[in-house]
Amino acid sequence: MEDSRFLLSSVSPTSSSLQDSDFEVENRTSGIRFWEELSCGIYSMSVDATKSDGRFVGDIKKHEWTNVMLKELIEWKRVSIEPEPTQLDFSRSRTLNAEHDINSSSSVSVLAQNVLTALRESMMRRVSLHNIYQARKETVPVAVLFSGGLDSMIIAALLDQCLDPNYEIDLLNVSFDGESAPDRISAEAGVKELRRVAPLRRWRLVHIDADLSKLTWETKRVLSLINPANTYMDLNIGIALWLAARGEGWTCEEHDNGIDEDKHINYTSGARILLVGSGADEQCAGYGRHRTKYRHESWLGLHEEMKLDMQRIWKRNLGRDDRCIADSGKEARFPFLDEDVIRTLLDIPLWEVADLDQPSGKGDKKILREVAQMLGLHNAAILPKRAIQFGSRIARESNRKNFGSNRAANQASAGSVPSSGYSPSRHNMHWFQIPMEPQLMLILVIIHILRKSPKLFEEFH
Repeated sequence: MEDSRFLLSSVSPTSSSLQDSDFEVENRTSGIRFWEELSCGIYSMSVDATKSDGRFVGDIKKHEWTNVMLKELIEWKRVSIEPEPTQLDFSRSRTLNAEHDINSSSSVSVLAQNVLTALRESMMRRVSLHNIYQARKETVPVAVLFSGGLDSMIIAALLDQCLDPNYEIDLLNVSFDGESAPDRISAEAGVKELRRVAPLRRWRLVHIDADLSKLTWETKRVLSLINPANTYMDLNIGIALWLAARGEGWTCEEHDNGIDEDKHINYTSGARILLVGSGADEQCAGYGRHRTKYRHESWLGLHEEMKLDMQRIWKRNLGRDDRCIADSGKEARFPFLDEDVIRTLLDIPLWEVADLDQPSGKGDKKILREVAQMLGLHNAAILPKRAIQFGSRIARESNRKNFGSNRAANQASAGSVPSSGYSPSRHNMHWFQIPMEPQLMLILVIIHILRKSPKLFEEFH
């Protein structure tokens, strides 16, 4: 880069599009990714102002971690990756027995108990009542980003165990399809299960409804917050998190006799801390790409993919998510990314953490499903993974808005398309839009059909 100046900022300028940024145009950086995520670590900068032309000359240094445990976690070494056939068979048989007897004292349950203990301690560190709570007398000091899925249900149940029972807990659920979004449906079911497990707690499900077509200013705001992340997937996740952090929605009216689901009242969560489930999928093989990697490269390939996810989570997820949540004056906290939780999971053989030969909702995040069973969350323990952009239906609405349809978005690989670089003329130009003779059009249609079916194409030849 020609411009040698160093800028340090928590967010980029409001206009995150390179061609629209006054700073970048002025400094001839158009077309260059000016802003970068700062990698995790401790930095120092020394400045020398002795230059005759009055310029400052600075030297930036990154200091390596001195804590041995942190160095080991960064390297992300697991104690055991590839099982012997007998080990895998034994593990599956124990899991099967545990499904029939959730009080089983087998070693599988011992491993899950270790994870549960580490998660509970992680939660205690993040929600212990400091003076700020007592001084503000908040009735809701902590809220949960809540989909009703496995990760958020575990967080909510542990929060109940760690937070004074006098405090209410807000469960923030975002939907771009009203009560029909998958995450809204699972959240409704999830809060009922939480009320069964913890009936003395006052749980408040906050319904945060949104219409993507009306979020013009909000979208521009989130674009600046997610920068340098810039794909439609990043934007969709960012908008959902930003709306959740604001906490503005509605809830059902409550009486001494229970909850009146037919009466809705406007509500804004006052919680200053938002608990997020980031890190669970990366550490416990919750993504579809983990299953694909395992299918092609077995256990070692799965381990390497999970390691890659964890070593880049700061760059791909955490900076983006933290900025979107902090914009509303809220603090994001991540119980699954506690150092002791990471260490505990790495001390467990990979085939006990996940067994991707098993179906979705069972083998993925296997160890966390056992934790959920221990917490009494039997329904949540069998729920399949669903990302926030799909569960809230913002991805569907974004695809329709920016690509015309889900199908067109899939053809254009919408998840990786830069949110400022989409051109309908480039992505939606089909061969049949060109004027042509009917006979030629028929021939092209036949060729198109034959190419879609290789066997039929061979027979035609």
